[in-house]
Amino acid sequence: IMLHSTLALSLLLIAVSSNLAMAIKKEKRPPQTLSRGWGDEITWVQTYEEGLYQAKKSNKPLMVIHHLEDCQYCQALKKAFAENEEVQEMAQNNFVMLNLMHETTDKNLSPDGQYVPRIMFIDPSLTVRADITGRYSNRLYTYEPQDIPFLIENMKKALRLIQTEL
Repeated sequence: IMLHSTLALSLLLIAVSSNLAMAIKKEKRPPQTLSRGWGDEITWVQTYEEGLYQAKKSNKPLMVIHHLEDCQYCQALKKAFAENEEVQEMAQNNFVMLNLMHETTDKNLSPDGQYVPRIMFIDPSLTVRADITGRYSNRLYTYEPQDIPFLIENMKKALRLIQTEL
C-alpha cells in the first residue's frame, strides 16, 4: 500500500510540475492580445512609457496608433494595416509599436485634437514628430485605408530622420 501511494503521489507531482512548466513557457511569449488585430507578428509594447523606454534603448522610432473598438474608421484602417505585408514587416523590424484605446497624458500626442484613428511617430530622442502627418489638413494624423502607401512613406520618413538627425 505504501508503494502504491508513493507512486500515485509522484505521478501527481509529475503531472503538476509539467503543467506548471507549460504555464511558465506560455508566460514567456508576450500575449498577442496587445495586437488588438493590428498585427499578431508584431511585438507590441503595453504602455506609452514602455514605448518611450524601448525607443530610446533600441534607437528605433515609436509608432503610436490611437484607435477605438467601436470606431468604423479605425476598424477599416486596422484591416488595411494588418493585411499590408510591407507595413507589417516594417512595424515588426524597424519600429517600437504601440496601439492605444485610451488617451495618454502626453499632450504632444494630440497636437490637433483627440480623434481616432491617428498615428504619430516619436523618435528615439523622444521627440514627437509633428512634421510627419497624413493627408488631411483637418485631422493631421489620421489615415484612411487607401492611405496605406502614404503611411508607408511616412514610416520610411521616420526611419530616415533617425539616420540624418541623431
